[in-house]
Amino acid sequence: MSTSSPTQTRAPQPDTAPLRRSSVVRLTWLAGAVLLLGLVCIASVALGVREVNVGEILSALAGDVTGVSQAAVVARVPRTVLAILVGAALALAGTTMQAVTRNPLADPGILGVSGGAALAVVIGIAVFAVADPYVIMGLAILGAAVAAIFVYAVGSLGRGGATPLKLALAGAAATAAFTSLVSAVMLPRVDVMETFRFWQIGGVGGATWDRIGMVLPVLAVGAAICLVTARGMNSLALGDDLAAGLGEHVARTRLVSSAGAVILCGAATAVAGPIAFVGLIIPHLCRLIVGTDHRWLLPMSMVAGSALLVASDVVGRVIARPDEIEVGIITAFIGAPLFIWIVRRQKVREL
Repeated sequence: MSTSSPTQTRAPQPDTAPLRRSSVVRLTWLAGAVLLLGLVCIASVALGVREVNVGEILSALAGDVTGVSQAAVVARVPRTVLAILVGAALALAGTTMQAVTRNPLADPGILGVSGGAALAVVIGIAVFAVADPYVIMGLAILGAAVAAIFVYAVGSLGRGGATPLKLALAGAAATAAFTSLVSAVMLPRVDVMETFRFWQIGGVGGATWDRIGMVLPVLAVGAAICLVTARGMNSLALGDDLAAGLGEHVARTRLVSSAGAVILCGAATAVAGPIAFVGLIIPHLCRLIVGTDHRWLLPMSMVAGSALLVASDVVGRVIARPDEIEVGIITAFIGAPLFIWIVRRQKVREL
């Protein structure tokens, strides 16, 4: 008679601890980024031509606007909120563009998308006397879409298709052309040039709750489109053939994701001007922290992009007091050397 073992032999179970640790680490980094964003937001409200303390901030937020300090807080809060929205939009758009094109140099500013949006807005105002803010936003989104299609088409010409370097060169050429056209349109119109010469650089000064209320729904739609396609972006990273083999509709995912990025870029440009490099450097830094899974990378990029733009706005206000440096100049100063580092790191070569 055979005897049975007092314990049954079980198949080895997969160790999920590394996955759990990975999620915990990512969540910790995301929480840290949110905390950092909160700190720079406090600095944004407190620092400027006139510094205010925490008590004055709380009094102003409670509705007690009786002094210069409280009035300064009331003016800085919408500016900070707009910087949060624009930074998140540009970072999310840049991350999405890099995923869709599999191009590490993709960015709304470098690829000419922001420049196309700016050109469409200036033409609408200077030539067609457009004044409705919603029409201006629509023009910005349309200009961003046309610029994205144009740059991708030009970068796809020749042997090898749309390589990273060819797209970057096509985008740089398009950006230079769009900038020249914007200047050509504005120069004969002194009124338009005075109104938009600072907007052309990119900044969040003059933010109002009305502008925020206008752009917020559009940015929410663009962000939702990008976030719901995060899993599809993970598939695209494997290559079109493998992604299709896994059941992913490659063309639809790429089109929907691109539409979300264009909406974000167009709306952000319409309300804050063309701000470059946020969408380029933030995705690369966030990949070093949370990895390449877009379900984590996209939210992390949004928070980090907001923190970067708010911090850049604070720096621009502090270092030039009583004047200020537009945030677009600060981000360019930070982003240009990082752009060179990314190019060298990726070792791109023109085919």
